[in-house]
Amino acid sequence: MEKVRLGDVFSFIRNGANIKQGLDDSGYPITRIETISDRTVNREKMGYAGITDVSKYDDYILQDGDILMSHINSEKHLGKTAIYKKQDEEKIIHGMNLLCLRPEKSVILPEYAFYFLSSVAFLRQIPNITKKSVNQASFTVTALKELSFAKCNIDEQKKIIDELDKVTSLIDIRKMQLESLDEIVKARFVELFGDQKTNPFGWEQCTIGKCCTLKSGTSLPSEVENEGGPIPYIKVGDMNYPGNERYITTSSRYVSEATAGKGLFEVGSILFPKRGGAIGTNKKRMTKLPVCADLNVMGVSSKGRLRPEYLLAYFDMIDLGALSDGSSVPQINNKNIAPLVICLPPLELQEQFATFVEQTDKSKLEVKKSLEKLELLKNALMQKYFG
Repeated sequence: MEKVRLGDVFSFIRNGANIKQGLDDSGYPITRIETISDRTVNREKMGYAGITDVSKYDDYILQDGDILMSHINSEKHLGKTAIYKKQDEEKIIHGMNLLCLRPEKSVILPEYAFYFLSSVAFLRQIPNITKKSVNQASFTVTALKELSFAKCNIDEQKKIIDELDKVTSLIDIRKMQLESLDEIVKARFVELFGDQKTNPFGWEQCTIGKCCTLKSGTSLPSEVENEGGPIPYIKVGDMNYPGNERYITTSSRYVSEATAGKGLFEVGSILFPKRGGAIGTNKKRMTKLPVCADLNVMGVSSKGRLRPEYLLAYFDMIDLGALSDGSSVPQINNKNIAPLVICLPPLELQEQFATFVEQTDKSKLEVKKSLEKLELLKNALMQKYFG
């Protein structure tokens, strides 16, 4: 492959139109930073330009195959890209804070350009042109154009696109299968227990405060929060630690039983963030072993009338953001959780649901193993083609 300047293979690279926009749908859709989502342009995350004559902005209408790139964002999101696939006769305006890169199609196919811009070979160049400030990081169009781009002939590009598309398609299928299995669990919950608010089966009801134990985590001195021991010490970030996507089974930090002390959460506790922007992520996890958690984590555990699997499924349907106190720093406390009403169906029925969840988890595990293999294959192919 020939190494060329990135700026030499695109018709243009530029920022978007500076148009005031809102979030209601009374105007033409216009891209925002949030528009970039999982390799594609997410049409549900658009702003709307308050204009009536879009012809004034013809130069900023996205074309099929345009690539959007984040260049003003948190450092870890810089260089994130999405490829635009036009639908019917839609007109979407390229807005500020995302760059539009339009490939010179006689030289570079859009899909090939997108794959290269998603590669480690490209992304590891981004820190070299990044300027940091207190709240964000950024890079300029001028600096971006000078980065290295791996160029090959059109026939070779088509072969690379074909091979990567096949693997990417299988990855997408596996992800959809996982989402489908999650939806099946939710559907089974409603089928067995009904809506918690309308309670169509007439189950006995109780508040979370009466039938559960609620408590927050504890703050540990930095010198002991990873002292070693059998007890995982969980911070909000550890909820995304590999292996903790649904159930807490590990952590990046471990402490002794003595250090954990009264901050110990029992097996089957439902953990979630209780402070700051992390509340909006709506993460809920069930502990599979005793854990200690920090002060920004809250836990709910049953006093005996509720199976943990049932309690987790219940909280999956709760929007944590709607429970926070609305202060400048959002926070959830016992008083926000305790009044929530939950149905108390027979334990036998909850056991039936728990068995169904266990079976579904086994299916998810097989899908995840397949997904991991496919992602490793894609990474190997990206390394092979782009270095």
